[in-house]
Amino acid sequence: MNTPTYTEHEESTYALLMRSQEEERSLPETAVYLLLILTMAFSVWQTAQQRFQLPSIGLLQGASIVQAAEPNNSSA
Repeated sequence: MNTPTYTEHEESTYALLMRSQEEERSLPETAVYLLLILTMAFSVWQTAQQRFQLPSIGLLQGASIVQAAEPNNSSA
């Protein structure tokens, strides 16, 4: 059975990536991502709490305008 043996110069890609990660950048980067996520969640919550009113009079007038703008087929 041929099993690959790793010497000092042969490492897996995962081992190289894990060894090359900067430990100093990890904590500030995590803090920035957490701050972005919290800001986004707060923005969505704030938008959901706002009240809005649909202009019911404008909707009814819009419907009557559309009906009045339709061409009359009986005169053709």
